[in-house]
Parts: sequence; C-alpha cells; structure tokens
Amino acid sequence: MRAAVLHEIGQDKLEVLDDVEAVGFGPGKVRLRVRATGLCHSDVSAMSGVLPQPAPFIPGHEGAGEVVDIGDGVTGLTAGDRVLVCWLPACGACPSCRRGQTQLCLAGFMNAGTPNFKRPGGDVFGFAGTGTFTEEVVVDAGCAVPIPDDVPYEIAALIGCGVTTGLGAAINTAQVEAGSSVAVIGCGGVGISTIQGARVQGAAQIVAVDPVASRREAALRFGATEAVSPDELAGAKQRITAGEGFDYVFEVVGKSATARTAYENTRRGGTLCVVGAGAMDDNFQVNMFELFFDEKRILPSMYGGGDVLRSYERAIALWRAGRIDLESMITHRVRLDGINDALDQMRTGESLRTCIEL
Repeated sequence: MRAAVLHEIGQDKLEVLDDVEAVGFGPGKVRLRVRATGLCHSDVSAMSGVLPQPAPFIPGHEGAGEVVDIGDGVTGLTAGDRVLVCWLPACGACPSCRRGQTQLCLAGFMNAGTPNFKRPGGDVFGFAGTGTFTEEVVVDAGCAVPIPDDVPYEIAALIGCGVTTGLGAAINTAQVEAGSSVAVIGCGGVGISTIQGARVQGAAQIVAVDPVASRREAALRFGATEAVSPDELAGAKQRITAGEGFDYVFEVVGKSATARTAYENTRRGGTLCVVGAGAMDDNFQVNMFELFFDEKRILPSMYGGGDVLRSYERAIALWRAGRIDLESMITHRVRLDGINDALDQMRTGESLRTCIEL
C-alpha cells in the first residue's frame, strides 16, 4: 500500500512509497482504511525532532476512515463502520483514567514505541502510535471512535485532534467566562479552534495574534474581534484592557518565548493557557516573586484538557448547530502525492488545515 514516510529525523520531505504494509493486526486491534487525514503542526514538529518520535515513521494522527476488519475480543465495532482516529485512547484502568483525567492516560503513548508498519528494509513506526498518511493502519480498538453518518470524513479528521485541542483549551481547561477578554497567540488550525471555543463561551473581546497576515484575516472570520501582529500586541493590550492585561491568554505556538509573551500579557489573577506542544529542552521561566505576587494561573492543556469522547460529541453538536465552522478551516486539499507541498504551505503559514484525501 501507499504511505508517506520520513526516513530520518530532521529531514523536511516525505517520500511517498508503495511498498508499505500495516502490521500488528490481532486481538484487540482494528484495521482501518484511511479516507481523510489532516496535516497538524505536531506532525512537522515530530519530523524536525521537536517532539520525540522514533524513525523511520509515517506522520499523521488526525484521521478518519472506515473499519476494514476487527480482531478477536473487539466489541462495539464492525467492518464498514465510519470512525475517527483517537491518537490518545483511554485505557480506563490507570490512575489518570480512574480520576476522570482520561486525556492524561499514557497507554496510547506506549503504542508509539511499537512499529505498526513494515517495508522490505525493516520496521516503520506510526506517529503517536497511529500514522495516518497511509491508505491503511492497524490500531488499538480504542483508537477507532464511531462517527455519525452525517459527519464527513474530513470534518471527523479535524475533530480527532486540532478542533478538540483548541475548543477544549477554551471550554475545559481555561473555562473562559462570558464577557471576558481573550488573546490567542498563534492562529493555525488549533489557534482558530481556540478562538471558536472562546466565542462559544461568550468572550467579549478576542484578539488574534499571528505574524502571518492571511491567518489574521482568517481569525476575524472565525470569531476574533481584532487581529494583530506580534509587535502590535502591546498596543492592543493598552487599548482593550487599559494596560492591565487580558483575562485569558492562550499560547498556541509551543515555544518558551511566546509563552513568556503570553504571561506578560495576562492580567494579575488572570489565566495563561499553554496549548502548543514544544521541545523538552525549551524551558519557560518565571521568577518566584512574580509567580507569587501576580497570582496568574498557568494552565497547560493536553488534548483539550478533558474526556476526549465527550469532547468529540460536543464538537459535532456545535458543528451541527452552526455554532462552530469546521468546513472553512480546510483551506487546502491534496492527494498523498502532494504532501510535501502541503508541508511547505503549513511552514509558511499559508494554510490553516490541509486535508489529505486517500
């Protein structure tokens, strides 16, 4: 079958090959035919080495498709079911799951160390234990979440990661209050979803911050009340909050420099929500006095900060009701052969989300 493979960490191009085989099918597993997958910035971060991932590997974790076959012991799924890919399934038994923090379950991460593809030259890993830049993938049954018939594959794919992450940061983690002021730093697919979450929550002012003009323009269409470049943020803070700072600031880039900017633009007693996934050697620093004196809440948000199955259902309900716009987030569509063009468009900020159709 065909798949897009990264041979070594640090390479910026994928090679589309037709000699890849999905492996590992057996009890508790399902085989999926991928129909659509989104290109998420985490895929690029794994390619560059910012996020840890063994290589060679197939990127992609934001996917949707149909069940081809089910292994022994799998219940609730049958061949032909339409599903989205959950790259962080909950085991239901670990301490995090028992506390109701299923987004912190580590079972899915354990799968990332086991190859789920092979080529004549050896094993190939799937990013985050999935790897959806391919025609078929074998995953744990918990990774295959049934979707209603009225949800297109490309919409379901977005809900599988970026939409759930962004909406959840605003709704679950930060719990944005109606009438509040919000700034979102980084307006790619996850940032746009965060903006939509803040709008759903009733924020009065939502300032989108991004260096790319096309992304600032897009942010306004998705609910931002104002969009500024990074060097204009200080002026917006003064104008909107009289210099006090925003009630909520979301960092959706994944770098300590932008997290520090977010902290400085959060009001005393306000909330900094860190959504971006960054490198292990990139340290965010605050001094002990400001940490105590300013009483700013620093809240990381992992995969939307809540039960992902409930978050999927909520996203679908909001989409059906017209409260969030998911179709317009897909700015580019390519076939698998166009994956490297899609990567370039993401790196330059030209695209919000690219749908790869398989």
